[in-house]
Amino acid sequence: MNNFIAHILVVDDDDGIRSLVKQYLNENNFLVTTANSAENAREKVSVIKFDLIVLDVMMPGKSGLDFIKENKSEIDTPIILLTAKGEAEDRVGGLEMGADDYLPKPFEPKELTLRIKNILDKTKRNDMKRIIIFNNIKIDLNKLLIAKNDSVFKINNTEKIILEKMINNPGKTFSRESIGKLIDLDKERSIDVIITRLRKKIELDPKNPKYLQTLRGAGYVLWIE
Repeated sequence: MNNFIAHILVVDDDDGIRSLVKQYLNENNFLVTTANSAENAREKVSVIKFDLIVLDVMMPGKSGLDFIKENKSEIDTPIILLTAKGEAEDRVGGLEMGADDYLPKPFEPKELTLRIKNILDKTKRNDMKRIIIFNNIKIDLNKLLIAKNDSVFKINNTEKIILEKMINNPGKTFSRESIGKLIDLDKERSIDVIITRLRKKIELDPKNPKYLQTLRGAGYVLWIE
């Protein structure tokens, strides 16, 4: 059984909508916090890590789009916009800013709940692919870290791109040329240096690699158990 309880922030200046959405989501086993303005929401996200935000666009003071613009770079949280029927431009603007979905008002709480579940399921699947644990090694592509025994190593964006591709294609051989295209680098020697650097962070014995191996004449392959 899945014991995960998602914590949802509902942001709307309408007391009735906040109350209705909170009641319905509570009945569907979500933990809910509410905010009546973008400013109030900012206070909440500064101290609580939410799993998803339901955000009204039109609010007194700062709008929902203002909230996204000011906070999306700091909070990696899915957002569903609540919009009035005629706010097509705001819906497009919100999606361009990083919102994940939108729902026009008036809406059915059941539909909102289904959209929340779909986004959370997708987010969970993506996160699982980005956090890999094998033996005493943990690769966390979200935090750009590799933990090995009692040591923690930072990885840069180039290393992350290579690892992400290999993790999602376990056992597939990548030629130096294909890796070079991934990271926009055409010098084979430089690619070898990057792989050697990654081995030092992943392998228990970098000189005798078990996971990130070289296939002579073919390229590199990642074997993870």
